Amino acid sequence: MVYSLSGVRFPTVPSSSSLNKSVRASFNADRKIDHLSFFLRNRSSSRKNLASRLAFDSESPSSTVAASGKILVPGSNVDDSSSSKEPSEVLQTVLEDPQASIDASKMGNESEIEGEENYIDHTGGYGEGDEVQDSASSLPVHEDEKVKGLTDSEVEEMISRESEQVRKRTIPPPGNGQRIYEIDPLLRNFSGHLDYSATGITYREWAPGAKWATLIGDFNNWNPNADVMTQNEFGVWEIFLPNNADGSPPIPHGSRVKVRMDTPSGLKDSIPAWIKFAVQAPGEIPYDGIYYDPPEEEKYVFKHPRPKRPKSLRIYEAHVGMSSTEPIINTYANFRDDVLPRIKRLGYNAVQIMAIQEHSYYASFGYHVTNFFAPSSRCGTPDDLKSLIDKAHELGLIVLMDIVHSHASNNTLDGLNMFDGTDSCYFHSGSRGYHWMWDSRLFNYGHWEVIRYLLSNARWWLDQYKFDGFRFDGVTSMMYTHHGLQVGFTGNYNEYFGYATDVDAVVYLMLANDLIHGLFPEAITIGEDVSGMPTFCIPIQDGGVGFDYRLHMAIADKWIELLKKRDEDWRMGDVVHMLTNRRWLEKCVAYAESHDQALVGDKTIAFWLMDKDMYDFMALDRPSTPLIDRGIALHKMIRLITMGLGGEGYLNFMGNEFGHPEWIDFPRFDNRLPDGKVVPGNNNSFDKCRRRFDLGDAGYLRYRGMQEFDQGMQHLEEIYGFMTSEHQYISRKNEGDRVIVFERGDLVFVFNFHWNNSYSDYRIGCLKPGKYKVVLDSDDPLFEGFSRIDHNAEFFTSEGWYDNRPRSFLVYAPARTAVVYAPIKDEQEPIDG
Repeated sequence: MVYSLSGVRFPTVPSSSSLNKSVRASFNADRKIDHLSFFLRNRSSSRKNLASRLAFDSESPSSTVAASGKILVPGSNVDDSSSSKEPSEVLQTVLEDPQASIDASKMGNESEIEGEENYIDHTGGYGEGDEVQDSASSLPVHEDEKVKGLTDSEVEEMISRESEQVRKRTIPPPGNGQRIYEIDPLLRNFSGHLDYSATGITYREWAPGAKWATLIGDFNNWNPNADVMTQNEFGVWEIFLPNNADGSPPIPHGSRVKVRMDTPSGLKDSIPAWIKFAVQAPGEIPYDGIYYDPPEEEKYVFKHPRPKRPKSLRIYEAHVGMSSTEPIINTYANFRDDVLPRIKRLGYNAVQIMAIQEHSYYASFGYHVTNFFAPSSRCGTPDDLKSLIDKAHELGLIVLMDIVHSHASNNTLDGLNMFDGTDSCYFHSGSRGYHWMWDSRLFNYGHWEVIRYLLSNARWWLDQYKFDGFRFDGVTSMMYTHHGLQVGFTGNYNEYFGYATDVDAVVYLMLANDLIHGLFPEAITIGEDVSGMPTFCIPIQDGGVGFDYRLHMAIADKWIELLKKRDEDWRMGDVVHMLTNRRWLEKCVAYAESHDQALVGDKTIAFWLMDKDMYDFMALDRPSTPLIDRGIALHKMIRLITMGLGGEGYLNFMGNEFGHPEWIDFPRFDNRLPDGKVVPGNNNSFDKCRRRFDLGDAGYLRYRGMQEFDQGMQHLEEIYGFMTSEHQYISRKNEGDRVIVFERGDLVFVFNFHWNNSYSDYRIGCLKPGKYKVVLDSDDPLFEGFSRIDHNAEFFTSEGWYDNRPRSFLVYAPARTAVVYAPIKDEQEPIDG
């Protein structure tokens, strides 16, 4: 049997309750799994269903109705032999029209086939034991065509050609059912009759463990007896609420809703799993689900197209809530107006936004998700978020979402945990379904309903909010049953391909990448993997997991290791190996530090380098200290060499570009642990949960120079595109001189990490002949350097092999300085920020 998921078709695994192969007679009975939960708004669905009937007429050449009652859409190519395969054995995805397989049981009832919700409400496909006939063979070929001088082979070719044409067709979406009034205006007098049928809201929820369920909320005065739901044989609860007599929706926009269930754990009120908005009332702890469906005139309309996918990624990692300079929770609107222009000015081409999915615990940094389809209400409404993304697109920035499909909040009141009163609804039961370090629940990726839920979630954010891709969080935890905890990966392939690998999770990641790239070819996926899983960034069709980039997490950890040592103990070979140790043809996003290093309990690179001197000696009107001079110099060098050698993309967490002096400490009260110990809080203060952008902008502080250098780095990459150049050659890693020289693209990078020695007439190898010039200099006074490099000098190459390069030229290499040289071939100016 094959299920359709918004254009993705994959075979299912028969459950123990459905192993019989008998053909079910009715449309409703042959559904393997019914529609999953969410609120489906129906508008004149009777007309749409009528249009569906016409579109699927049995005489129509574009579709055929099988004996089982299923609608077979040309191009399905269903292989019934795959129905016995396990999820870990199967990855058969076909990215076609989202309506490629539609359940006939929907026809004539309330379900809407088109519209913004369509891809969430997804069953269909073929029921087990159904008679599956090829759509092409069912197309009628009349006898009189065969007698017109055509041979059998010519007839077969004609049929084959027609079949190919049919497979390329798509079924037009149903209309709104209003054109009849244009054809015959007198019918408007009877619109109440013509429009009455099946207009309202359908709510479905998958909760197989529940014994009884009812929809409650402000709309029915929380009366549990008013809207009791019915359950089908697959654990899906359903109710249809017709519109009010005046045509208004039965559930008002902005009103509270919950589902009450009688479960094995007792009566339980839950927020619907597919809720699109959830808020926390003042003074309350649990969140309330909000029915969010504003009138058409109030919905945000996107005005700007997505920017073209950049060849190289320069990512600004951001958290909307803490993006204000004030100790408050910032809003989507303020981020749109204040932070996005800053990101653009700094030279980044992508913004990666954290903590989008609703999370009841603010201090979780957004990683303990409670409501997967709802944007965080702390920062504004769903339409506010859409406005933010639209503005980013106007500025030419792509917007990546930090999406969490690796685990879920442990909350039972407002999350998915114990949703139907059991611990095995969306998650593995027992210890396998619990992450002991994160105190969170772990999804069962072998369950089709879980796969549907998460795949729909990925499409939801790309389609409805126009995100341009995802950074998938916690992928290492997903791919291994040990979750990467207390495991050291050495690169031995037995560590990746053995019993410790969660094959279901890997297949889910393949499905997710295939769906994302199939429906949104320009979308970008980045996986947070520290294990180095082979094939992680190889396309699906080539046998890989399908990510575009791996987040190169090891680099940041290695920098911290080095920063704990004296300068004299740094080894240039170790630095180069750390930055270049990645798999062939698998792209990486490199970073020297991310939000992880900025959290309380850890230290940013700037703080490791300068410590408490940052509080007293960053003003330009007072003398610096050796610690400050060293810190600023190495801060710039570390970031540039990471961008230069570390990967095909680069990431920076907001504020770290100028060496933000404060760590991140979310507001929190004292917390008493089960063993009686008390973890002290910070009196619920927001003082350390903000970003002091004003420091980087202040012309009287040394932070300004660090920010200017980061801006210079980004613009250098924009001009020369060195991160994605195929040419990369490391010509020198001299341990005695503490010098690293490498070529990337047309550029030659020279790093002198020596703490004291500067080198005059220092010869460096190069590939291209001619003249070179300085295009970036960390010692520039604009960047708080000491102005030891002459930017007007020209450097002429000499023929002859040096450091395995065919040519070379002489430079001055001051201590703790990085200089980038480019061939002179146009009028490009040096990068001054």
